[in-house]
Amino acid sequence: MHGIPMSIVSDRDPKFLSYFWKTLWAKLGTKLLFSTACHPQTDGQTEVVNRILFSLIRATVNKNLKSWDTCLVLVEFSYNRSIHNTTRKTPFEVVYGFNPITPLDLAPLRASSRLCFDGKKRDEQIKALHEQVKLQIEKKNAAYAQGANKGRKQVQFNPGDLVWIHFRKQRFPRKRKRACAGAREHV
Repeated sequence: MHGIPMSIVSDRDPKFLSYFWKTLWAKLGTKLLFSTACHPQTDGQTEVVNRILFSLIRATVNKNLKSWDTCLVLVEFSYNRSIHNTTRKTPFEVVYGFNPITPLDLAPLRASSRLCFDGKKRDEQIKALHEQVKLQIEKKNAAYAQGANKGRKQVQFNPGDLVWIHFRKQRFPRKRKRACAGAREHV
């Protein structure tokens, strides 16, 4: 959440493929990972988070648009303290094992299981929490896959079958290029 990341996943924008960018992150010890085209795990994740963050910034800034940068700390804190649908935990809980205390948490004071000074017990709590989050993410991914595959049919091709090949427009962006290569023999 804070500090220098161990790895960064980005698209293949020329800015991220530049010598400067690669050298900078290599010196900092960060591994650069690039997404592949039409990869469902990376398609749109950043855009969704950015959309949420921009709406939080708009709600916080109101009419004084010049003060947006002063709101970033509040927006980051509130985003990281909100429960996410997939994990059913906050990012603070996933990373640190607990939510930071806010003024609202101080009244009335209550006993809390997160204030544990036994290192072994705390380690077990965090490992159990991470396992719970992992299972919840797997459950959500299975639900998303089931919804995405609802109308699809499983098709089996055998060697020698003729298949129709269609190229995506990203592969041949010009209008005059053929989008289809026609029937080809399945190997």
